Amino acid sequence: MMMMCVRLRNLLRCLLLPMLLAACGGGGSDGDAAPPAAGEPTEPGRLESAAQINRVAVADISAAVQAPDSKTAGLVPRYEVINHRLTYRTIDAQGRPIVASGLVSVPVKSAGAKSPVLSYQHGTIEQDKEAPSNRAGSMGPAEEPAVVLASLGYIVVAADYVGYGASKGTPHPYLLAAPTAAAVIDLLTAATTWRARNGVADNGQLFLIGYSEGGYATMAAHRALQMAGQSAGGALLTALVATAPGAGPYDAGVTLDELLRRVREADPVLGALIDPERLKDASAAVRVAVRELLRKALLPEEADVAFDLTLLDHYLADDRAAIERTSNVHDWAPAVPVRLFHGRDDLTVPYAASTTALAAMRARGAGDVTLADCTTVPSGHLECVPEYLSLSLADFTGRARDL
Repeated sequence: MMMMCVRLRNLLRCLLLPMLLAACGGGGSDGDAAPPAAGEPTEPGRLESAAQINRVAVADISAAVQAPDSKTAGLVPRYEVINHRLTYRTIDAQGRPIVASGLVSVPVKSAGAKSPVLSYQHGTIEQDKEAPSNRAGSMGPAEEPAVVLASLGYIVVAADYVGYGASKGTPHPYLLAAPTAAAVIDLLTAATTWRARNGVADNGQLFLIGYSEGGYATMAAHRALQMAGQSAGGALLTALVATAPGAGPYDAGVTLDELLRRVREADPVLGALIDPERLKDASAAVRVAVRELLRKALLPEEADVAFDLTLLDHYLADDRAAIERTSNVHDWAPAVPVRLFHGRDDLTVPYAASTTALAAMRARGAGDVTLADCTTVPSGHLECVPEYLSLSLADFTGRARDL
């Protein structure tokens, strides 16, 4: 009899534990580890795993939006949000396969209701805990921008990027176009698989949004989708409605030229030793000093992740061809609307990075590319984020259905 009771208790635990976890919103499986079905990707873009993280109430999101230091001030949450962490196949800086992670935030709507998809690309972050899928799980999910955006009615897909989350320990491919675009596009592909497996309905619309490095990632992903064309970009390209890259270093060469000018002004002694036109001929000591100063101008000081700084090495070697080939994402003609945004007082990413992108795209014949200036005073890098989000989302709202 005792043995029978033990077996019965164990059986009840096996039956009830998954239901209890699901009810609490923690750690539940969303169909991870299933082999790819017919038509699903088998390498880049392959869904590796998925798990529900939590459910966030509208009141909590509203409180986060209204906090004094909120970057999403002015937005009005409408829906509860359920967060999921996906892992998927993409590539690293060398083009090698790697498993990365990202966040999918889904607004809680009535049964069968559809939503547009919004791909949110985050800016440069110092700590791995700030990556979207980590932040949504432990740091205060209501403060994660992707969660706030989902509360407006979008299914939000947010890549952690290579170097963060599941791929922490691998150098983050900083301002390298191909792996940056791949991290975004491959997660969008994996999220499409996840939605199909779990009956999460989208309405066939896709928007891209991101600020700073996220603006760069937005532009890189948009360009990669268009260059791939219908044969490879397929459904994502067809779904793409508009993009809003904000304050990104799209022209990496111009960005570094302006940062080098500021470095020379800030350090006249070192500046006197630097010929900006002949960096490769500078002494080893000067090159090391310039590299370090440029790194500090670009990247956070207290990061707990590694950064691949191939871009700086190309710049110090005066290799403009390599910068154009591996980093620049500004000189092409987008086929859907692009809404650039930048502040003239930006000391982190020079305003010139956006003006050169605007000029290059228009010279290529782009029909609907605009640049909005930040009107916040001062129009610095971080100060302009709330205005950027409000302006970009207002444009998207005029195009999006089913919000």
